[in-house]
Amino acid sequence: MHTKRKRRQNQQYEGLNAGERLKRHKLTSSLAGEWDSPWGWVGTSVTDASDITEEHFLATCGFSRRSHHLFCANKYQKRPAKTVDPSEAVVPSEEPIKDVVIISDDETPTCSKKFCSRNPNCLNYLAQDRWEDADVALKTYLSTMELGADPDLQTRKPGLPVGLRNLGATCYANAYIQVWFQDVCFRNGVYQCLPADDRDRPFNDSPIFQLQTTFAALQESRMKVFNPEKLVGSLQLRTNEQQDAQEFSKLFITHLDDEFKKQPDPALRHLVSNQFQGTQTYATTCTRCGTRSENNSDFLEIEVNLECSKCQSLEDATRQLILQKLPPVLHFSLLRFVFDVTTFERKKRKHNVSFPVVLDMNRFLKGQESKNEENIYELKGVLVHKGSSAYHGHYEAMVFDATHDSWFTFNDEVVSKMKPPGSERPTSDKGKSRSKPSKKRRRVEDSSDDEITEVQPPLPAGRMASRDAYMLVYMRRGATPAGPVRIQEPPQRALDVVLEMNQSHADACATFAARREELESEFLGLRSKMQEIYRSWNVLSCDQTSLVVSPRALNTFLSRPFEKDAGGETDPASSNDQTGGGQTSLNGLERNGMKKSTRRLASVMAGEISVHELLCPHGRLDPGKAAEMKRIDRATYVSCILATGVSFIPQLEPRDICRHCVEDVFREKLYQYEHPRHVAQFDAIVNKADSPGYWISKHWVKDWKQLKPKMHVPSQSDPAPDSPPFRDHVMCEHGGLALKISERNCISQKAFALLKTLFPSWVTLSEGVGPCPVCDALAENSREDDRELRKKAEEEKARLKHMHEYVVNGNLALLEDVPCALVPASFLREWRLWILKPTRHTRPARLDNSPYLCDHNLLALDLNGGDLDRSVCLIRRPDWDTLEELYDASPLIMVENRQVADSGMLGSKFIHDPPLCEECRIKRKTDYDLTEVTIRVLGSEDPDPTPENYTKSQGPIMPQRQSKRIRTVRRRVRRIGISKQMSVKDIKLLLQEELDIPTICQRLFYKGHELADNSASVAALSILANDVLDLREEQENEELLESDTETPQQQRREADGADLAAHDTMSDRTATSSPAPMDATKPCPMCTFENASAATSCEICETGL
Repeated sequence: MHTKRKRRQNQQYEGLNAGERLKRHKLTSSLAGEWDSPWGWVGTSVTDASDITEEHFLATCGFSRRSHHLFCANKYQKRPAKTVDPSEAVVPSEEPIKDVVIISDDETPTCSKKFCSRNPNCLNYLAQDRWEDADVALKTYLSTMELGADPDLQTRKPGLPVGLRNLGATCYANAYIQVWFQDVCFRNGVYQCLPADDRDRPFNDSPIFQLQTTFAALQESRMKVFNPEKLVGSLQLRTNEQQDAQEFSKLFITHLDDEFKKQPDPALRHLVSNQFQGTQTYATTCTRCGTRSENNSDFLEIEVNLECSKCQSLEDATRQLILQKLPPVLHFSLLRFVFDVTTFERKKRKHNVSFPVVLDMNRFLKGQESKNEENIYELKGVLVHKGSSAYHGHYEAMVFDATHDSWFTFNDEVVSKMKPPGSERPTSDKGKSRSKPSKKRRRVEDSSDDEITEVQPPLPAGRMASRDAYMLVYMRRGATPAGPVRIQEPPQRALDVVLEMNQSHADACATFAARREELESEFLGLRSKMQEIYRSWNVLSCDQTSLVVSPRALNTFLSRPFEKDAGGETDPASSNDQTGGGQTSLNGLERNGMKKSTRRLASVMAGEISVHELLCPHGRLDPGKAAEMKRIDRATYVSCILATGVSFIPQLEPRDICRHCVEDVFREKLYQYEHPRHVAQFDAIVNKADSPGYWISKHWVKDWKQLKPKMHVPSQSDPAPDSPPFRDHVMCEHGGLALKISERNCISQKAFALLKTLFPSWVTLSEGVGPCPVCDALAENSREDDRELRKKAEEEKARLKHMHEYVVNGNLALLEDVPCALVPASFLREWRLWILKPTRHTRPARLDNSPYLCDHNLLALDLNGGDLDRSVCLIRRPDWDTLEELYDASPLIMVENRQVADSGMLGSKFIHDPPLCEECRIKRKTDYDLTEVTIRVLGSEDPDPTPENYTKSQGPIMPQRQSKRIRTVRRRVRRIGISKQMSVKDIKLLLQEELDIPTICQRLFYKGHELADNSASVAALSILANDVLDLREEQENEELLESDTETPQQQRREADGADLAAHDTMSDRTATSSPAPMDATKPCPMCTFENASAATSCEICETGL
């Protein structure tokens, strides 16, 4: 039979893995041994602090010649390209050389941010990259110098109109101003307005002049945005409140019409009516009588009269609008905003509306030929309201600019060119592509729950559709002559304002360009100097003189020119000012720091940079912060860095490593190196069978064997096994063996010898020593005393069984009609603790009832008045007699709880001897700052407390009881803390938090009287300490709140604070006020203003009612 072959052991191969390259620096590091780490020499070549050499000190921070840290090449230093002599070129052999390992001497170790993070000789991964990219560095530097935004960015681009700045919520005004400006005739009329004779208001502050200035800026400004702040201010518009665009248009046009009528030019006086006003006729036919009535009115706002002239009443009628005369400029309001009678709110109609680019109005005019060219209108502007609600949104304008012969979208400051409306034609059926079929889209109105399904058919040529179109502007064909449009120049006064703005903008652009050129020149010199520094500050060998700094200090040095406070103080008022006209202020650039003298390198860089984070408490280099140390060439520091005005404070060299800190760390490292070795040796010999052994603290051994003992203090030796508190585990106070054997272990003689070498001062006892006889005798006496105490406690518990089981629970039902005695509750609590654990708690010394008696030897407690609280208890008279035998108990206060009948009512009453001293009781109960009171919540069956039926012990006396169950019903009781300064309102608020009962539903009673005055204080009401208040919770009746008469319950609630008073006032006001008749006012269908019932037009927007 063959023997089973053993498994071959895995061979441990030494050498490189497959595909791994052999590197020379790994060979040197593997041979270095103890120098692999900064503290690798601890415990190997150095075991005592006195043996530490200078080379070991340098190694702690990586400055030693034997350290594994590499001198990384400066990757930012420019190196010339290597040239190879063709004669020295190596020609590769055709046959490969076998069995030869080639190690290159010029092999460079890997340098990376992760690998060199703790390398003090590598300076490659700091803030040098901030200077390498010239464009990015220049941009950051200019931002630091607070040059501000380039005003040339606000220059108007050729071919684009000027936008208007939104001052908060003025988009509606901006949209209409752009529409009016593109109306050349209207613009020329505004320019022709002359100053009026108004002494109260200068012409420069009038809306007409500010409109002239705004139009002049839109026409002649060199900036792309104009600020209409003065125009908005002259109109007294609220910039943070959005108004209805149509309402603003009507009010502003009305104001301009009044101004035009003051002009001497007849054509100008009728400019508004000639340009915008038409004539219309309202025809109303009564359905009942057939009478037709007509009403002619102007075309600015359509008026509809629904009242029949014959019936003189509101009847069903048919209305018809007949256009008589059209103005040159026709405005169509699409009435997006309507009043919803179901919700009594305005809402926006979001239906898709299609309209033509060319509109033929002949068919809508009465008595006009169908081919009259005067009634052909072309679309010139569309006002858009974006948003789903009638109360908020954003207004934009799409307007045709005759000057540029193009359509533009005006979105406040943003002006963009757009395709002409109707220019996109649908693809014909014969084309290669067809338009996708329109999809049905379901949407929900924001102010209604009705779902609307719409089908969007493809638009024919020359039409435009929009869901947000708010106003359409059409102009009569031929109203503007063909060819180049002649634009009138603005009036000189308004033009001067614009020219001044343009000149200020041009000066700002020139100043900015000069300042930028100056800073760029300064930056180029600074960048050249900084690159010269960080390209030459590397240390190449340990022989080179160097300084030790932190990476933070070097990054601060490199980044200081990019900091906001570079170069000293900066004027906090420096900013890029914008004037009211939107131009950049020249003074703003001057406050940005533009002085005659330029910033120099020293002024930008000057200052000290601290490296105190590298220092230890002794003011030297801390070896524990070696990872934060970098060293730079001292020659570069002296010749370059100091020349820039920068200095590192303090100046530290590698030899400035702290000796005290190195020795402290050495001791701790040595402990970490030797402690596991000592523990392993101890474990190997602790249980050897040699006798006699030695006693040692079990807790000390358990802690000492851990890798990091809790008792160990860094850089200090561990406490000996006999140090406090471990000594008491082995030896008693008499020097003998302690009695508790569970807190010590026995170790072998070899283990004792090992620990004795580590702790020479350790003193312990051998295994053959017996327990301390003194401690043994004391322990026996203590056990005998404990048995006597337990026996005594059991005897007292048996004699006072009733008092032990029932008295502290407070059940007085078991003591009715039984002679009792009063005792302090504190005595009973101490007595019960002693009965429970007589060996741990002290037996009460005496029972003293004298605090409950006054100076007249009378009772100072009213047991029938609520003074029977948690401070006193009642016990049976036999229990008192027993207490007099066992304790020093005095004086006796006899009490009996008797059932008495009063006026057919049955209740309980305490009869006591000695009698009550009311004067001393009141004095005792009123002398307090803080106390507790009992709140009794009355049930639904309890009557309201009155002085006749109230008792302090039980509240209102109940009718004759019928069973024990009714007698033992317990009310909800809560104790709260109060002070004399608290008011009734404060108590109610406290009860609202405790019982979750609103103050409006609380009725408080004290001694049978309701506390109706919420402002009354506790002191004013004479509420005593540990007193009783009754609380009734009322349910709020909504019908009473709506009644016309005021009930007594409402009268009581008027005193429950300001909120309750306001509630009652609103309730009374709602109940007593009669509703207004439905026809008392007429709401305007346009602006929803409530007008008088007899009004024929709206007072605000003049819409016909």
